[in-house]
Amino acid sequence: MQRPRHPRRLRVIGSLAVGIAAVTTALGTAQPGWAAATGAHPLRGAAARQSALRGFLNAGRSGTASPAVTQTTPTNTHQGDDGDLMNTMAAYNAERTAPAGYLTGDAIGAAAQQAAQIPSTPGQWQQFTTQPYNAQPANYTDPFWSNVGAGFSVVGGRVTALATTRDGAWFAGAAAGGVWRSYDQGAHWTPVTDGLPDMSTGALAVDPVDGSLWLGTGEANESQDSYQGDGVWVSTNDGNSWTEVGGQADPIGPRTIFRIAFDPAGDAYAATNNGLFRWDASKHQWSEVLDPAGPTDFPPYDQQVTDVAVVPGTGGKDVITAIGWHGPGHTTYNGFYESTNHGQSFSEVTPTGDIVASDIGRTTFAYSADGSKLYAVVQSPALQAAGGESVLQGIFLASRTGSSPASVTGPWTKIGDEASLAASGSALGVGSGYGVGVQAWYNQDLAVDPANPNHVYAGLEEVFDSNNAGQTWVTASPYWNYPFACDSTNTCPNTTHPDQHAMMITNGKIVIGNDGGVYSRPLTDGAEDGNWADLNATLHNLQFYDARAGQLPGGTTQVVGGLQDNGTMVDNTAFTQAVAPAGGDGFDVIVDPGNANKWVGEYTYGALYTTTDGGHSFSDYASFTCIGQATVGQTPNANCDPNPRFVMPLVQDQKNPNTWIGGGEDVWVSNDGWNTSCATEAACSWTPVYDTGAGHSVTALSSAGKGKVIYAAWVAGGGNPGPAFASGIATNYGGTWHQVNTAGLPGRYIAGVTVDPANPAHAYAVFNGYSRRFVPGGGTGHVFETGNGGQTWTDISGNLPDVASDALVLAPGTLALATDAGVYTAGEFEGSNTTWRHLGSGLPNVAVDDLTSGPGGYIYAATHGRGVWRFNF
Repeated sequence: MQRPRHPRRLRVIGSLAVGIAAVTTALGTAQPGWAAATGAHPLRGAAARQSALRGFLNAGRSGTASPAVTQTTPTNTHQGDDGDLMNTMAAYNAERTAPAGYLTGDAIGAAAQQAAQIPSTPGQWQQFTTQPYNAQPANYTDPFWSNVGAGFSVVGGRVTALATTRDGAWFAGAAAGGVWRSYDQGAHWTPVTDGLPDMSTGALAVDPVDGSLWLGTGEANESQDSYQGDGVWVSTNDGNSWTEVGGQADPIGPRTIFRIAFDPAGDAYAATNNGLFRWDASKHQWSEVLDPAGPTDFPPYDQQVTDVAVVPGTGGKDVITAIGWHGPGHTTYNGFYESTNHGQSFSEVTPTGDIVASDIGRTTFAYSADGSKLYAVVQSPALQAAGGESVLQGIFLASRTGSSPASVTGPWTKIGDEASLAASGSALGVGSGYGVGVQAWYNQDLAVDPANPNHVYAGLEEVFDSNNAGQTWVTASPYWNYPFACDSTNTCPNTTHPDQHAMMITNGKIVIGNDGGVYSRPLTDGAEDGNWADLNATLHNLQFYDARAGQLPGGTTQVVGGLQDNGTMVDNTAFTQAVAPAGGDGFDVIVDPGNANKWVGEYTYGALYTTTDGGHSFSDYASFTCIGQATVGQTPNANCDPNPRFVMPLVQDQKNPNTWIGGGEDVWVSNDGWNTSCATEAACSWTPVYDTGAGHSVTALSSAGKGKVIYAAWVAGGGNPGPAFASGIATNYGGTWHQVNTAGLPGRYIAGVTVDPANPAHAYAVFNGYSRRFVPGGGTGHVFETGNGGQTWTDISGNLPDVASDALVLAPGTLALATDAGVYTAGEFEGSNTTWRHLGSGLPNVAVDDLTSGPGGYIYAATHGRGVWRFNF
């Protein structure tokens, strides 16, 4: 059945006819199951969002946008449905490392040791989001914001590593939600690392000698919600208990880990973002064996080791590895390295053949089981610097010569690049502006069939499959179904979520991990079959940025929240499945506490959508930011905000749910509630009430009394933490807007502000990141209190661990603080002697990005990796 079209969407994508034609041309040789479209047709949903935003950003770069827009256009224009990950880098992890931009030690491990000494209050956390999450639900078919037609089904959060142990247990490592185990090939999952100091997964591997499972913490995919690690851990009982490899003397500590590999003797290698490490099983110790920039390299860009492999058939004598910062800059030591003495030392080698040796970025290796073939995915720092639609140098093959295994020196033959992979049935066409390999710096992996060295899978944004060693490819899992003829007749098979990070072959199946969880299908299936099994129904590893709760007229509690790459979720106690009325990245939300079907969602750079029917339909012209207005096809108003952050703060007034406050460079207020619109400058509900300063961006907001008293935290440095980093707080307490006194406050990113609705002179500031012990120039303290409108501040951090803190809820007499390691509570008005305790028990040791009050006396925790939880406060 032909889906309804929204007529004004044609204007959103009207300038993209060339791109659409290019997609159609590239797909002309697609396999029958996903046949190419026979003519251009209007894009919908995720594709329309991507096209509109990409077109606007490109217009800004070419100088055709208004001056107000051009001056703040992001420098990276690769905007997929997952959002612009390079800008996410600036908008998330940099908050935790500002002002230096990096950590100098094991901040996570130190915080865990401090936290272990702090007692807990009574009470138990309850997980609210326990239902499967349907990314393409029936009856949620908004033609612009929904995923209708994309081909997605039930999704989870980002999965970065996969492994299977000898007894057949499957393990999935979540980017920020810990490791999960399944004994029935993904039908049911159980978390097994909730007690570890770090919930971020970089690598999983099984020791071939004793069958133990090794976990490398710290996701190394270089998106900036990729958390630092806390060493390598091992389990000999399928994750029921864990021991740190090397103990507290483990020098890997704060690094992030791309890969763990073993040699036949049980020695191990860990490829990290700051050097290659070797575990000597006989000495029980780690040593750094490849660090051309030196043993202490900060920032850790010059020796990012993206993969390591032990050469089959050499008894562990030969080991290959790659250094590959994605660039530009910091590429002095990029290249391939080899050891011929059991990893004791490494030398750089010059690959021959089709690989451009001077342009090696992030690289993934995969040997066939017999060593006859070595495959490599290689990203290009040069293309990254040029801002092209793909940053993939290529997929390459080196083959055995004589009886020796395939060599890392080659000669290498290119067996895949943007053009050839696009022609294999990809949904990302050459010339579309978002091509195959556009995020090869972030998502790549390989898997070779152990029974057939010619059968190889390559993961980029999509999954590619070849049965003849890369002579030809088929797209086994397209990015989405929009470009295909079957989309117009609703006959496309389901695809998987895009952005691939992990692959394994086991039980006759290819299993993949991506930004939407875990999927599998039989090795014998061809690309045209679809036939992917969705394994995410019980994988509760969703990565929320924000969540709010309200009641429905019948008394049901409903939660609405925004997620990394998985849209805006609606879940309530009467649902059998949570639903995604809107796709793409989801960020801050507003929810009517008395009717939770009335809510506001947020896409990138402050693009807002409002609904009064629970997300079945949306009003789109609610944004005050220039990019937000352009995203929905609106010509930006002359006074639109030029400088919102990628994740823009958006809140309701604590006393009046129809007063909304948002922030870019300016602080904006609307008193029109769900009638808020900004379709034209003359009829715009939003009013700019204060300019925080040229180039500044608001990071946190709190309001009491219909916007009469607002506190607004801001950051300088290009809108995100950067070389010109500075932070501050402005308020209109006292009747006029002004900057508060920041004497005694740390010079770090301010993640939260909370004003006391009973006394607007009383407010709190919450600082992200870590102290100067780990962040040069970071100062000390995480929570500060003022009783005089910001004239003076008191550090009330007390016994709080030195951990990145995110948001604070004030209840009468009690505080609740969200941190990157759970939630803490303390009494109000304890001043500098404030004593903090863990709030309740049962909450995983996960980052809590936001905390809010809700119905029934509960507070709701939006975790970045384990869904939404609540506690009776």
